[in-house]
Amino acid sequence: MNLRPCLTRCGHCGILFITHPRNSGRNDLRCPFGCREAHRKISSTKRSVRYYQTEEGKFKKKRLNDRRKKSNRVEENSENIGGESVDKTTLSHIRMVASMIEGRNVTLAEILSMLESVLRQHSMDLTRKSVYGCPYQGKKPP
Repeated sequence: MNLRPCLTRCGHCGILFITHPRNSGRNDLRCPFGCREAHRKISSTKRSVRYYQTEEGKFKKKRLNDRRKKSNRVEENSENIGGESVDKTTLSHIRMVASMIEGRNVTLAEILSMLESVLRQHSMDLTRKSVYGCPYQGKKPP
């Protein structure tokens, strides 16, 4: 599959990223590496401020705040993979790109298993690592 038409530049940071073929040619897209979520949050805040400044919004906000005090709800937008936390937006982007490359639907479970196997791999470099990168380990240099 030719992915060149799917390359799109982010409307905020300007990096190139691969988008779904149905979005190719669009100039108003944001990258899935933070710009999309940031734009969504800014737009949501603007909408909320406008709404909650009305009488109806003030009444509803007071009721929501009272209900929020009574219950503690935790929402997570990340997936744990081998002790590492990966954003679900990034995972869905990886899934979409992998599906396009392979020419089939790749499931989220397949992506998670691939990432877990990558995190389990050990380095082939057997030399001992040091903080400063000095290979002499306290010995006199040659």
